[in-house]
Amino acid sequence: MLKTAVFDQLKKAMKEKNVLAKGVLTIVKSSLDLAEKEKGSELTHEEEIAIINREIKQTNQALEGAEKANRSDLIEQEQAKLALLKTFLPEQLSEEKVIELLKEAGISSGMNMGEAMKIAKPLLAGKAEGSVIAKAVKSLI
Repeated sequence: MLKTAVFDQLKKAMKEKNVLAKGVLTIVKSSLDLAEKEKGSELTHEEEIAIINREIKQTNQALEGAEKANRSDLIEQEQAKLALLKTFLPEQLSEEKVIELLKEAGISSGMNMGEAMKIAKPLLAGKAEGSVIAKAVKSLI
C-alpha cells in the first residue's frame, strides 16, 4: 500500500532531519488517513493515486504562483516537493503512448470532449497527468 511507503519515508525523513520531506510527507499521510476515515475502509490503489495527484496539482499551482512572483527560493522548494510527490506515482506515460491507448479505447474524431474524457480518465488514472490526457484527447477529436 502507498500509505505504508509514505509512512516509511516519513520516518526516514524524521531521522535524517529533512524538514521539507517531513512536511510534505506529513501532509500526504494526513490526506490519506482522512480519506480512509471518511470512506470507512482501506483506500484502493487508485484512490491513493488520486490523492497524490491532488497534492501534485496543488504544488504545481503554488509553483506557478512562485514563478509569477519571481521567488526563486519558493520555486526551488516547490520543485523539490514535486519531485518527492512524483516518486509515489507509477511511471508516467508519454503523450504518444497516451494517444495510442486512447485510439485503442475507441476515442476518435467527431466525439464530444466530455464523452471522450469519461473514457480517458478511468483508463489513464495515475498513469498520466490530467493536462497530458486532455491535450491528447483534443488532438484526437
